[in-house]
Amino acid sequence: MEALLALLLIAAVPLLILGVAFKVLFALVLLPFKILGALFKGVLGLLGGLIGLVAGGVGFVFGLIVLLVVFVLLPLAPLLLLGAIVWLALKAFSPAARAA
Repeated sequence: MEALLALLLIAAVPLLILGVAFKVLFALVLLPFKILGALFKGVLGLLGGLIGLVAGGVGFVFGLIVLLVVFVLLPLAPLLLLGAIVWLALKAFSPAARAA
């Protein structure tokens, strides 16, 4: 019985070596694709980060414009309306220029 077990172990060792060899060969075949994938991931990550920075800058500028409108132009709206009314009244009462 022990001799049969020893024979099975002796027969299994080449199969184990063959399995390891296939795994190494498979890893070597896929290695260039893994390198390319890592390279693309790095480049796309940098590109995504730059796009995020640009989008953040655009959002910041838009926020500043909104703050300017809300806190500067909106309180001046009644004065702008009053000025527009005065301008229209002055324009309505001034004589029109006639073409010769």
